Amino acid sequence: MKTNFNQPLGGNDMPRFGGIATMMRLPSVTTTHELDACFVGLPFDLGTSNRSGARFGPRAIRAESVLLRPYNMATRAAPFDSLQVADIGDIAINPYNLADSIARIEAAYEQIVATGCRPIALGGDHTVTLPVLRAMKRRYGPVALVHVDAHADVNDTMFGEKIAHGTPFRRAVEEGLLINDRVTQIGLRGTGYSAEDFDWCRHQGFTVVQVEQVWGQALDSLMDQVRARVGDAPVYLSFDIDGIDPAFAPGTGTPEIAGLTVPQALQIIRGCRGLNLVGADLVEVSPPYDTAGTTALLAANLAYEMLCAMPGVEVRE
Repeated sequence: MKTNFNQPLGGNDMPRFGGIATMMRLPSVTTTHELDACFVGLPFDLGTSNRSGARFGPRAIRAESVLLRPYNMATRAAPFDSLQVADIGDIAINPYNLADSIARIEAAYEQIVATGCRPIALGGDHTVTLPVLRAMKRRYGPVALVHVDAHADVNDTMFGEKIAHGTPFRRAVEEGLLINDRVTQIGLRGTGYSAEDFDWCRHQGFTVVQVEQVWGQALDSLMDQVRARVGDAPVYLSFDIDGIDPAFAPGTGTPEIAGLTVPQALQIIRGCRGLNLVGADLVEVSPPYDTAGTTALLAANLAYEMLCAMPGVEVRE
């Protein structure tokens, strides 16, 4: 039984503006063999269709994460007292080749999940979820999915390309990576090209919760339904920051008005506690459009909440 867990570097040990900016100023390691969970950067935006810059997301999220403390005062979760966690750095993508980058992410993730470590990715555009799900299938088989986003990301092609940030979940269905009737997409909204943009998902068995259905509502009952639907299946959480209203998260590539609120985002992630969460990602933070760092700060907090929702996290009553 582990008793000596890594702890974030405290603000009284090193001023928050000092030190090395790993996620929450955790130790930086190169292997996941001793880890229960890890943070990993995916500095990739070759699949972006509108505003680029998500390749800088992991660094910005880490920089803002220095403001976080180890205990969750709302949920009483104490992840660093019960899980061995570290920052394993970034996967070295190929900035000149999308296909090679996808292969690199998939290969790196195969090694991460082979050790039983549950990774939380800092993106990066949403293309990165496809190679992650491919690696997850090899470890766990098809997985359930909780997908928060303004967009369904089920385009068949974008400019004739099969792999881009608007196509990962179409490819995931085609490749048998998902348990389709245990997929929930939350926050979808905006304009589209046809009704098929969201209806294709429904035809596959996905549960689609358009944002208009939850305006002004708490999402606790929705997450009760999600947990009942997922059951004990392995589940992956993929959170596009543009699922949140751009009033709160302006630093993203494809903003859409009238999105989820920050409290609703917290309710979704906290509502995943009790599920067999095998991994998660926080994607599409674009620092060039985040001049005050508010989007990256929000992303850092949400990534921490994902850690708090992982199996095995101690909750202090």
